[in-house]
Amino acid sequence: MRFLLGLSRAIDALTAGVGRLVVWLVLLVALLSAGNAILRYGFNYSSNAYLEAQWYMFSLIFLLGGAYALKHNAHVRIDLLFGRFSRRTQAWIDVVGTVLFLLPMALGVLYLAWPWAMNSLAIREMSPDVGGLPRWPIKLAVVLGFALLLLQGVSELIKRIAFLTGHRPTPWDEVEKEVLE
Repeated sequence: MRFLLGLSRAIDALTAGVGRLVVWLVLLVALLSAGNAILRYGFNYSSNAYLEAQWYMFSLIFLLGGAYALKHNAHVRIDLLFGRFSRRTQAWIDVVGTVLFLLPMALGVLYLAWPWAMNSLAIREMSPDVGGLPRWPIKLAVVLGFALLLLQGVSELIKRIAFLTGHRPTPWDEVEKEVLE
């Protein structure tokens, strides 16, 4: 279990690092959006590359931020009943949900997206719009985003199993502690 908890900590550190980069993307996409609007309406100038860069950055925020949201328990969950259960029952719900839904979904998307992204890379796919950006980087980002989500799902599964087997305190204490800091 010690090895698995070490692996979980390493995955969490990777996710935290990517999350810190994603935060900067939020600022960049806001600045690009504002600049794009100023150029379009103030100077009657528009560029497909600016519009696509805005779309790419927005996509990266969600693709790369998914694992970070999972790590911080900020993902969408129906807490109507979940919050009323004991921590142990919550951990079991997380284990079952991760094994039956999260991991198979992430693996399925990776299975389908890998050839799609590799084909795009092989042909150096470009936007069909004049002045548009290459499409292959954002398709590779789909693979990267779901790979990170899969890894974080494994980390969360390890933490829940460690809690259920008495190898560590509740996995939610870390999240609450990080949120308060």
